[in-house]
Amino acid sequence: MNSPALCNSKKLEGKVVIITGGASGIGEATARHFADHGAQVVVIADIQEEKGLEVASSIGSRCTFIKCNVTDEQQVRSLVESTVKTHGKLDIMFSNAGVLRMSGSEQNILDFDLEASDNLFAVNIRGMIACVKHAGRAMVECGVKGSIVCTSSVAASTDATISIDYVLSKQAVVGLVRCASRGLGKHGIRVNCVSPAAVGTPMMCDWMQTNEEGVEKAFESSCYLKGGALKSRNVADAVLFLASEDSQFVTGHNLVVDAGFRP
Repeated sequence: MNSPALCNSKKLEGKVVIITGGASGIGEATARHFADHGAQVVVIADIQEEKGLEVASSIGSRCTFIKCNVTDEQQVRSLVESTVKTHGKLDIMFSNAGVLRMSGSEQNILDFDLEASDNLFAVNIRGMIACVKHAGRAMVECGVKGSIVCTSSVAASTDATISIDYVLSKQAVVGLVRCASRGLGKHGIRVNCVSPAAVGTPMMCDWMQTNEEGVEKAFESSCYLKGGALKSRNVADAVLFLASEDSQFVTGHNLVVDAGFRP
């Protein structure tokens, strides 16, 4: 939990927020952080219904859960429209839902299996576009000078010979943010992304077949900033900055949170 001094800053007081992928990991940490900072409503959207309901209940009456698969644009549209209908506006969209490499292969360029990457691209690219599109539309229609934050990755700033489907998908997020920030800037809407290094989230732990400590140890030697491991709450701090008025004139930016990670 955050310290009382930090919570009293209430940087998001009165704001209506949607967080996709909010049932666990970075999304959950951010939902709790936003609520601590006075958000009027935090809507958690996720395909993990049981976990999402548990998180929303633990946060309290200001937090609700809506089941949503971001690969289905109609579900994203309904998520945004129901939020606006119920709460009158949308101030912040944290488009965070994403997946790691889904295929069984290493996905190098010579053996790239397009079908094996369809689901990954559907979530990480198509889903991200749908969230930015419909959040942006809602903000424009409501006259809200809002903030849209997307989750990319340090992978977006590098190249690779394997797992290139994941790398490409995260590079696409950065491109989307840059384009969307230009298109929505005239409406006073800011669009940015956060690019974390590896964090010991449940998804990362499952993928690496280890626990949170195991993930942290695996990447510790590749980070030149010492003094602790990167946690979900550290990424949530960066998202809060991009979502709040602290970053009033920041748009089209990729905020890397990586403890100096160099693979």
